Amino acid sequence: MPLVKHGKITNDALVHVADDAEIPGDGAILITAARFLEDAEGLSRRVGRTGVIWPNNRDVDDLVPYLDRLAVIALVFPTFRDGRAYSQARLLRERHGFKGELRATGQVLRDQFVFMLRAGFDAFEVKKESDAEAFAATVKRYSVFYQPTGDGRLTALHRRMQLRHSESASQ
Repeated sequence: MPLVKHGKITNDALVHVADDAEIPGDGAILITAARFLEDAEGLSRRVGRTGVIWPNNRDVDDLVPYLDRLAVIALVFPTFRDGRAYSQARLLRERHGFKGELRATGQVLRDQFVFMLRAGFDAFEVKKESDAEAFAATVKRYSVFYQPTGDGRLTALHRRMQLRHSESASQ
C-alpha cells in the first residue's frame, strides 16, 4: 500500500505487527490499539519507533500519557462517510500537542485529502499508486487557507497581519 508523507510518495519504514506475532526489540513497528494497551508502558519505552493503529471509536484521551513516546498514530477511516478520525486528529494536534506522525488509514479518498491535511494528518496510506501521485500533487496546490486548523499553517489573515507588522517595523 503506497504511503504519502509530507507530500512525497515514500516507503513505509514501519513494520505492521500482527496481534499474535512477537514484537521485535528494536526497529519501527505499528501495532493495534488493543495490543498497545495490553502493555502501553513497556511498548512506549522500547528502543525502536512505535506506532499505534487507533480506531475511530476509541477515546484519544487513552493515548495522552504516551504521546511523547509514540512516533506514529494511525487513525482509521473505516468508511468514507465516517469522519470521527478528523475530530481525533484535531484533538491530538490542537488540544494535546502531538508532534509525531499522524497517519490516515482505511478509506482515504482523493476528494477528502485536503480536509485531512487541514485536520493535522501528515501521512496517508492509500490503496492505489495513482492516488498516491494525486495526493503528492495536492499538497503543493494550496498555499493559503482562511480557516485555522490542526495543520499549523498560518491563515490568510495571520499572513496579512505579519506582512503589515513587518512593513510598519521597517518604516
